[in-house]
Amino acid sequence: MATTDLLAPLKNADHREMGGVLIDTVRTGNSRVKRVVYPAGFRWSQHLKPLIGTALCQHAHVGFLAAGHLRIEYADGGVEDYVAPQVVAIAPGHDGWVVGTEPAVLIQFDFEGETVARLGLTRPAKS
Repeated sequence: MATTDLLAPLKNADHREMGGVLIDTVRTGNSRVKRVVYPAGFRWSQHLKPLIGTALCQHAHVGFLAAGHLRIEYADGGVEDYVAPQVVAIAPGHDGWVVGTEPAVLIQFDFEGETVARLGLTRPAKS
């Protein structure tokens, strides 16, 4: 499947753009499924931090990276790399950016403000 196929319009999706990131959201019962497209050159601390106002991203991200390469860095200096195709589980308190010249396409599942608690997503302290 080509990346362009992953970007086709989604039926019944709420479409929005924030800091250059394209987000399509579809409600599914008590959760949401999102297609998040991070463009090449995207970095959370440069593009979303000024809009959000927190030092780091405080959202959890759980899903499937269908295209691209994401690098995540936590406040303690821990780094995680996700290269498609790969399952992604990112805890709150991170910066993140797209590596390379291709966009990263993440199919994400969430429970709005309850994602961390429902999925038990915490990152242990670095030893």
